Amino acid sequence: MNKTALATSTGLAYDKLVKYLAWMSEKGFVEVDANGAVVLTKAGAEAYDELVQWIMKYVGQLKFPRLRLRT
Repeated sequence: MNKTALATSTGLAYDKLVKYLAWMSEKGFVEVDANGAVVLTKAGAEAYDELVQWIMKYVGQLKFPRLRLRT
């Protein structure tokens, strides 16, 4: 998904999304592919899984869709 579509689908202002993506990119969690799509990296998928586990442990059983990792 490109940055504009991602901002729209998440309800974030584009400028805020770009700041979050820059931080996540610096940490190695996302990258932008040749087509301009924002892609979750392996490290990003692992961080996502850890976050979901933490939420389930400390907040409770919530349903989160598993994001597909593009390779």
